Amino acid sequence: MITLFKILSTLPLWLLHAVGWGLGWLVFAVSGVYRQRFVANARQAGLGWRHWRGSVGESGKLVAELPRLWLGRPVPVQWDGAQHVEEALARGRGVLFLTPHLGCFEITAQAYAQRYGQTQQPMTVLFRPSRQPWLREVMSTARARPGLHTAPTTLAGVKQMIKALKKGQSLGLLPDQVPPLGMGVWAPFFGREAYTMTLSVRLAQQTGATVLMAWGERLSWGRGYRVHVQPLPASLPADGAQAVRIINAALETLIRDCPQQYLWGYARYKQPRQEI
Repeated sequence: MITLFKILSTLPLWLLHAVGWGLGWLVFAVSGVYRQRFVANARQAGLGWRHWRGSVGESGKLVAELPRLWLGRPVPVQWDGAQHVEEALARGRGVLFLTPHLGCFEITAQAYAQRYGQTQQPMTVLFRPSRQPWLREVMSTARARPGLHTAPTTLAGVKQMIKALKKGQSLGLLPDQVPPLGMGVWAPFFGREAYTMTLSVRLAQQTGATVLMAWGERLSWGRGYRVHVQPLPASLPADGAQAVRIINAALETLIRDCPQQYLWGYARYKQPRQEI
């Protein structure tokens, strides 16, 4: 599989995206469980067919582009809102980037590392190691690059993240990822209660880090990506539950701006697992 990944990483981005588009529709057609969850999540957000249908193919592109992003040549990246990053770094209190399952969330950390990670402050991203040994090896190799560090989803990883923010460094999280039981609260997400992580709120409150929303828009015809960055619309209050609601509302706004690139097939409303 590693050899296959290396071969795929040499292909042009437009070709990988074309293959991924077909893969996305194939999975949507043959997997009833995935299709039902996909449609139900989109309808929960109040979206009709014409608003979410593009996300079927985009979900496949998300998988197909990974070999190129992990092992291939750098891809073109544009920035929208880079001034927010530069202003936050200048404050020196650390920067917490919150990136939903929207567009290409892999590119946001890579783009930051390339533009800011080596010359200003590195970024640490939270990740859960794959159960597949070959994929775990590929991921660890791909994500260990100049200006970009990784932290596991363990207590040691949380301590590593707090330490990084207190040094004025940057951190990347997926705030709409369902955390293990006991590490989140139930909060509305598109009008339905979803178990939502409190880690992002705790990190911001404990360190005084600047919180920014970021996501990587996948441009058409393999032209690369555009990283969008913007501040939270409101400051996070001391009350953790209320702070989580503010983050969820901000995520909803981002997703409504580009619903065709959200990962509607993600099991956002599932019951949290018991951490072992």
